[in-house]
Amino acid sequence: MVRRRHRRPPAVTEGIFDGGGSLEERILSGLDEEQREVASTLTGPMCVLAGAGTGKTRAITHRIAYGVHSGVYSPQRLLAVTFTARAAAEMRSRLRDLGVANVQARTFHAAALRQLQFFWPQAIGGTLPNLLDHKANMIAEASRRLRLSTDRASIRDLAAEIEWAKVSMLTPANYLENAQDRGTPGGFDLTAVARVFQAYEDIKTDRNVIDFEDVLLITVGILQEDPKVAATVREQYRHFVVDEYQDVSPLQQRLLDLWLGGRNELCVVGDASQTIYSFTGASPKHLLGFKAQFPGATVVKLIRDYRSTPQVVKLANDLLGSRRSGGPVADAAWAPPLKLVAQRPSGPEPRFMECPDDEAEAAVVAGRIQELLNTGVKASEIAILFRTNGQSEAYEQALASAGIGYQLRGGERFFARKEVRDAILQLRAATRAVAEGPQEALGQIVRDIVASIGYTDAAPHSGGALRERWESLAALVALADELAVSRGESFTLAEFVNELQERSVAQHAPTVQGVTLASLHAAKGLEWDAVFLVGLSEGLMPISFADTPEDVDEERRLLYVGITRAREHLNLSWSTARTPGGRANRKPSRFLDGLRPNSVASANARSKTGPTRRKAAAPASCKVCGSMLASGAERKVGRCNQCPPTYEEQTFDALRQWRRDEAQSADVPAYVVFTDATLTAIAEAKPSSLEELAGLAGIGPSKLERYGEAVLAVLAESSEL
Repeated sequence: MVRRRHRRPPAVTEGIFDGGGSLEERILSGLDEEQREVASTLTGPMCVLAGAGTGKTRAITHRIAYGVHSGVYSPQRLLAVTFTARAAAEMRSRLRDLGVANVQARTFHAAALRQLQFFWPQAIGGTLPNLLDHKANMIAEASRRLRLSTDRASIRDLAAEIEWAKVSMLTPANYLENAQDRGTPGGFDLTAVARVFQAYEDIKTDRNVIDFEDVLLITVGILQEDPKVAATVREQYRHFVVDEYQDVSPLQQRLLDLWLGGRNELCVVGDASQTIYSFTGASPKHLLGFKAQFPGATVVKLIRDYRSTPQVVKLANDLLGSRRSGGPVADAAWAPPLKLVAQRPSGPEPRFMECPDDEAEAAVVAGRIQELLNTGVKASEIAILFRTNGQSEAYEQALASAGIGYQLRGGERFFARKEVRDAILQLRAATRAVAEGPQEALGQIVRDIVASIGYTDAAPHSGGALRERWESLAALVALADELAVSRGESFTLAEFVNELQERSVAQHAPTVQGVTLASLHAAKGLEWDAVFLVGLSEGLMPISFADTPEDVDEERRLLYVGITRAREHLNLSWSTARTPGGRANRKPSRFLDGLRPNSVASANARSKTGPTRRKAAAPASCKVCGSMLASGAERKVGRCNQCPPTYEEQTFDALRQWRRDEAQSADVPAYVVFTDATLTAIAEAKPSSLEELAGLAGIGPSKLERYGEAVLAVLAESSEL
C-alpha cells in the first residue's frame, strides 16, 4: 500500500542557489507570511511566539541566512543559542544547507565553556580546572562526610537540587532562606541539603574541578568583573538568537544580559505553553516579560501548524483551552496560549483506549503498532511516550513479544555502538582512496564501504542483535543519501565523515528504524507520524507529587507537548489496574475530561453535582508556640522549624523506611511518595482512618488511593512496638 505523506512546504534549500530572482528573494520565497516577517526583520529586538509545529527553526535559520547573504550580519559575529547539543547541530546543518557555514550555533554551556577556555589564562591565570562529568560520586562523598545515609535515588535528587540552586544563582550560604518551598530533596530537610551543598563545593575546590553550572557562573563572574574581557566578547558578537527561550534559567539570562551589554540586537523564540522544565530552574517569565524589557520589540506569532492534522491540533487546543488555573502561560495579556491553526489535510480522529491493566495496555498498543506497520508506516515514525522511565519495561516486553524492533531514547547512544564506530573508521580510511579515484554517488560509496561490515540492501528477517546492527548501518546509509540531496552532488565522502564526527560530538544521531520509547520530557523537539501516549491515569498524569496548581499546570503542558509530537495518528490510553486481577481503582487523567468520548469537562461535572468539598486550609500559626508559619513545609506540619517535633521517633523511622522501600520499588525519588513535611505531619497526627489521613495537607486523592492503606498499616504496626 502506497501512503501519501503530507509534510510542511518544501524546504527553500531546494535550488536556492539557482533559478530566477536574487538569492535573498529565493531564501524568503518558501516561507509563510509570519515566517517571512521573522526572516526579513533583521535588526532590533524581536520576540517570536512559536507554537508547536509552526516552523520556528525554519524561520530563524532563514532569518540568519537572509541576514548574512544580504550583508546585514557577519556570520562570525552572530551567536545562535539553543538548549541541546542536538538542536545546535541541527541548526548548523540547516545553515550549511542555506550557504551559511560559519555561524556559531551552540548551547549556553558550550558557548560559555569556549569563552572560559579562551579567557581563563588572562582573567584568572593558570590552567582551567578539569570539568566534572557527573556529580554523583562527589555528592555521595559529601554525604558520607556529614554521616548522612543516602542511596542512589537520594543522591540523584540532591544532585538535581544543587543544580537548581546554582542556576538560580544561590550559594550554600543563602540557599536555606531562598528554598523554603522546595520540599525535602532526597528526603532531607533543607538544612541538611545546604550542608551537603557546601561539602560538595569544598570537595570540588580540593580536587580542582568545576561542574557544568560553574562554567556559567565563572563566565558570568569574569564578564562582570573584567571590563576588557566583556568588551572583547561584545565586539566579537553583535547579534544574538536564542531558541526555546521559555526554558532559560536566571543564570542563563544573566549570562545573556552580559553578552548583550545593554544592546538590543536580540531575537528570542519560544512558547510558554511548552514550559516543562521548571523543576530545573527554567522559567518562561523572561519570554513573557520580553516586551517590558524591550518596549519597542517586534512580536510575531507563528500559529500555522504544518506538523499535525486538524484532529490532532484540535485536541491540543482543547487541552489548553480547558485550563482553569493561572500559571505562566496566562501571566502576560499580550501572550495568551497560542491557538494553533492546522495546515494539513484531515486525518483520523485521536483514539482513546481504556485497558484493564498495564500488561493489557502494552499488548493493545503493540497490536495497534503492528496494524500501522502493516499499512506502511515506518517503525521509526512511531513513538510510545510515557510520564516516567519506569513505565517502559512493559512496552519493551510487548514489542519484543510481537517481533517489533524498538529503540529506547536515553539508552545506548548511537555513536557509541560498536558497528557505528567500526563503520566510521572504515569510511575515514576510504576517504583517500575515493579522492584518488573516480567519484561515484555518495550514497553508493557509503553502501559499498559498510557492506564489508555486514550491511545489505535488504533488512535481515531475524530480530535481535543482528537486526539492531543492520538498523544502525542503514541509518548511516540513509543519512548519506539525505545529505547528498541537500548539499548537492559535490558533497564528498570526506565531508560526510566530517559531518559524522561533528554529529558524534553533538550526539545528533540519524534516524534508526525502530519504534521509539521515550519519556514525555525526552520527546520535546521531536515528532513522529504516530504517537502513543500511554499510562494516562491519575497519579501518573498528572504525576502524584504535582500537588500545587502550578505543578498541575506544568503537567498539563507536558501532555500538550506529547500530543503535539504526532503528525497523523494519535492514541491515548490508560489502565484501570496496575496488575492483572488487581483492583480496578485507577481513573483516567483529569486532563482527558471533556476530551475523551462520553466525558465532560471537570468544571461542568462539578457544577452538576454541587460544590466540591475543599480540604481545610493548613494552619497559619504554629500549634506549639503560636508564631506565624512562613513556609509551605511549616504549614503542612503545623509547626515552625524552631519548635521540636511531637512525633515518636520509632513512628517516623518506620514511615521513612516504608517510604524508602516504596520509592525503590517504583524507581522514583523518595519525595515523590511523600515529602518529609508530609511524613512529619502523618507521624505527629497518627491518623487512624483514611478520612483522617485525607484531612492532612499533602494527601491528595491520588496519594490517598495509592498509599493510604499502607500508611495506616505502618502506623498501626509502629504503635504496637
